[in-house]
Amino acid sequence: MRATFHRTDRIAALLRREIGALVHDAVREKLIPSVSVSDVEVTRDLAHATVYVTALVGEQGKPAVKELNEAAWEFRRELAHRVEMRTVPALHFKYDDSVDRGERIEALLRAPAEPAPTPAPARPKAPRKAAATSTAPAKKAPAKKRAPRKTAE
Repeated sequence: MRATFHRTDRIAALLRREIGALVHDAVREKLIPSVSVSDVEVTRDLAHATVYVTALVGEQGKPAVKELNEAAWEFRRELAHRVEMRTVPALHFKYDDSVDRGERIEALLRAPAEPAPTPAPARPKAPRKAAATSTAPAKKAPAKKRAPRKTAE
């Protein structure tokens, strides 16, 4: 079976590599807090690209996205010089909190389980009066016999 690859997927992969390099350079020059590009989604008409970034320090994620969105036109201009496309999509940066959610879930799984509260001991029940029991085994009721089915002729 042949795999299908759409043009938008190939362009998204290209943009992820190039934008990742641009963001890495900006982080190294201390222009923005430490973030990395995790994914890029491109619309079918290639007019817009949503760039998902993750922060290495969780508190720096939101301010970094704000700074990236303010500098999006600069990244777009630099992308136009690096890639050969008729039009470069408009960039929209969003914070990808999947790493944070994953770490929180992992911490919950690794945390020692709190013991369940033990219920208060129940009051002892009064002993039942023993019914008259015989030593002979109980007899089963005979099974009902079914009448044979009549078939329509």
